[in-house]
Amino acid sequence: MNHPPYRFLTYFLTLVVIVLAVTLFFLNRELRDLRSRTVEEKPVEIPPTEAPPKVGVIALIIDDFGYRNDEVSDGFINLDADLTFAIIPGHRYSRLFAEKAASAGKEVIVHMPMESRTPTHGEEEFVLLTSMTSAEIERRVESAFSQLPQTVGMNNHQGSRATEDKRVMHVVASTLKREGKYFVDSRTTRNTVAEETMRVVGVPVARRNVFLDNEFDSALINEQLDQLISIVRKRGMAIGIGHAKPTTLQVLKDRIPELKKAGFRFEFVSAVVN
Repeated sequence: MNHPPYRFLTYFLTLVVIVLAVTLFFLNRELRDLRSRTVEEKPVEIPPTEAPPKVGVIALIIDDFGYRNDEVSDGFINLDADLTFAIIPGHRYSRLFAEKAASAGKEVIVHMPMESRTPTHGEEEFVLLTSMTSAEIERRVESAFSQLPQTVGMNNHQGSRATEDKRVMHVVASTLKREGKYFVDSRTTRNTVAEETMRVVGVPVARRNVFLDNEFDSALINEQLDQLISIVRKRGMAIGIGHAKPTTLQVLKDRIPELKKAGFRFEFVSAVVN
């Protein structure tokens, strides 16, 4: 018996609908799986950690090591900053402190005794006097470096008379040039010729910008440190000089962490001389 044409068409259309429905079902499932994988596999965005801004460089020299070997000298060594320690040769703990500081990764320099315009005593074997021959001045500088072989440079201890004397400074500069050392002019007199002499001879040199502790009072030391920071903000770098005293140590313990957090970098003086 022959089926009417419309009945065949009905069967055909029904089959097509079924096939389309099955196809759409599987396509829909694949799309759901694809969306799920896309969500799962999308990398998680981690916000970047903000680094502190680089504000400038603080180079600190701590003078007058060699007199003591105690919790104060050890406290300076333990400060979390690159500091340069200036050691006076010829004292009881000079050699020992140089070894300890260098072993701890600190930078050490000779704090060379030089003639002052006011009467002073001590360091008679090392002090540089304007009355000395050039040969004796040279010998004493070499002796200081020999006693403290870890040192990489020098600054002057006192020296308001010696650093005004061109001959004395030229002998010191020539010896430093030969030894491959740098010099920092502590500027104990406004008439110093030390820095300009070093530049003429070709010795890497820098000058002190601020004394932190002419008065051993924490409030005044903080004021001087603020002055140093102000110079760093303007120029990008400044050199401060402090002394191996308990009050100075406490101020630096308190201030170094906050200064580093604010973006200031502490560097050895060797990184800023030129």
